[in-house]
Amino acid sequence: MAIEVGTAPDSWGVWFAEDFRQVPASRFLDEVVEAGYDRIELGPFGYLPKDLAELKKALSKRGLSVSGTFVMGHLEQPETLRMMREETAAVCALLQNLGARYVVLIDDTYTDLFTGEPTASSRLKPDEWKRLVDGANVLGRQVRDAGLVLAFHPHAETHVEYEDQIEAFLEETDPQYVQLCLDTGHHAYRGGDPVKFLHKHFSRIPYLHLKNVDRAMQEKVNAAGTPFATAVATGVFCEPSRGVVDFTALAALLRTLGYDGWITVEQDMFPVAFDKPLPIARRTRQYLREIGIG
Repeated sequence: MAIEVGTAPDSWGVWFAEDFRQVPASRFLDEVVEAGYDRIELGPFGYLPKDLAELKKALSKRGLSVSGTFVMGHLEQPETLRMMREETAAVCALLQNLGARYVVLIDDTYTDLFTGEPTASSRLKPDEWKRLVDGANVLGRQVRDAGLVLAFHPHAETHVEYEDQIEAFLEETDPQYVQLCLDTGHHAYRGGDPVKFLHKHFSRIPYLHLKNVDRAMQEKVNAAGTPFATAVATGVFCEPSRGVVDFTALAALLRTLGYDGWITVEQDMFPVAFDKPLPIARRTRQYLREIGIG
C-alpha cells in the first residue's frame, strides 16, 4: 500500500482565482513545503501561474508534484456543459504536462459562494438530474480518453450532496468514466458516515479529500439553515484531529482495504487571516503521520 498525501490551496483559504482576501500564491507554495508536504492540487484555475513553464519552475523550485485540479459547473445546463468541455480539455493538457492524474469534477453550488444567497433550486427535476448524470459521463469519457481519471466530488449545497443523491449518482453513472472523490468533511457535514461509505463504495473511490467538521457547529448551522459560505466563515470545518470524522478508523480501513492512491488534505476556510493556515497545516501533517496516513 502506497498512500500519497498532499494538500491544496483550499487549506489556505483559497476559493477563487483572484481575491484580495487570499494569501498570495508564492506564499502558499512556500508554506506547503514548510508544513511538510511535497504534493498539491492546483486549486482554482488562475490562482497559480497559468503559464506552464512558469508553473513548472515554481513547483520544481520547491520540489512539489501535482495530483490534479478541479472543474466546476452546472452540469445540468447544456450551455455550461459545453464550456466545461472546453475547460476540461485545457485542464487535461495542463495535467498531462505536469504528470498529474486526477480531474476532480464538482457540480456548481445552488447558493452564491460570496453571499450565501440561493441561486437555484436545491433539488433538480428528473430531466435536469438526467442531464447532470449524462454530463458527468460525457466529461468522464473525455478525461479517460486523455489518459486521466475523473473523480466526481459530492459537495455541500450542490445537487449531489446527501447520501441518497450520491448513491443514485453512482448507480446511474458509468464506472468506466466516472469515479468518486470522497470528501470526508462534506460527507459528514450532510449527516453521512464517510468511513462506512468508503467501505461500501471502495471500488469507485480512487481519490480522497480529508477534512473534518465540528459536530456541534454543524448541528447549529443546519438547524438555523445557515448558508454553506457563512458556515465556513464561522469555522464549521475544523482540524482532522478535532472533529466528528473518526480518522483513526479511517486509517485502519485504508490499511485493511489496501488503499493505493492519493489523499489531499483540505480544511475549508474562507476568508481567513494569512497567518492562520500554516500552523494548522503543520499540526495536521503530523497528526496524519501519527495515525499512519502517509
